[in-house]
Amino acid sequence: MISRRLLGLEDALSMAITDPVQDDRSWRFTLDPDGRDPVLGIRFLAEAYERREKDHPGGVSVPAIVDVTDGKLVTNDYQRITLDLATEWRALHRDGAPDLYPEPLRDEIDAVMAEVYEDVNNGVYRAGFAAEQDEYEGACAAVFRRLESLASRLAGQRYLVGDTITEADIRLFTTLVRFDAVYHGHFKCNRWKLAENEVLWAYARDLFQTPGFGDTVDFDHIKRHYHQVHTGINPTRIVPLGPDLSGWLSPHHRERLGGRPFGDGTPPGPVRPDEEVPPLGRP
Repeated sequence: MISRRLLGLEDALSMAITDPVQDDRSWRFTLDPDGRDPVLGIRFLAEAYERREKDHPGGVSVPAIVDVTDGKLVTNDYQRITLDLATEWRALHRDGAPDLYPEPLRDEIDAVMAEVYEDVNNGVYRAGFAAEQDEYEGACAAVFRRLESLASRLAGQRYLVGDTITEADIRLFTTLVRFDAVYHGHFKCNRWKLAENEVLWAYARDLFQTPGFGDTVDFDHIKRHYHQVHTGINPTRIVPLGPDLSGWLSPHHRERLGGRPFGDGTPPGPVRPDEEVPPLGRP
């Protein structure tokens, strides 16, 4: 969603939002009238998977790209989707779209993203779904070692690689924005909160306040999905009231480090009315 907004691909790639609370048939379109996606005409995302491959192995995951002409899944490879949007979809980018995967920096971006994925994006899940104490402790320790390393890197530079927003920042942000709301408590990644780390908290707020980031985040969906779907971790399905979200809009002062968020490009335009997320703290 962030990449789509930054690159201006709204006309090329329509978007459906599934219900954050699944049933045993996985992701469903119960937020739409009559419980059907208006473009594909299906009730469950699994139907697009079945059209691609009958009795397909593996689960049904989002994000997923579906071909509207035949209703078949194209790909659910989330690590590849955004790279393709940045490189293979260039002819459809908006005027002023930023270069999220600049060729001279790709080796460094790839290296940073690999570390972020292993210890942060996937690390919180390895901690949260660990079945043994040692397994949990190892994963949790790795999460915070990597976060501390990233904080050191970001103490003197505004973005992870170069002086503009890149794919690496997008991938780290998506975990950081969920950290205090779900991963700290729900996944027991609780050595410290994001809001207690001066560098990472300011970095995350900087991105959140950048057009294309915070305006795609629905904290109500985030909290309800994790706490009401993962019943093995939260059998009561109670959704916590906190944390206080108002801090996301507080000054971050990261502009003092320089940097050009969109490089030679420009910010994306206003969010489409039908894609606006609720204000902070409101379902």
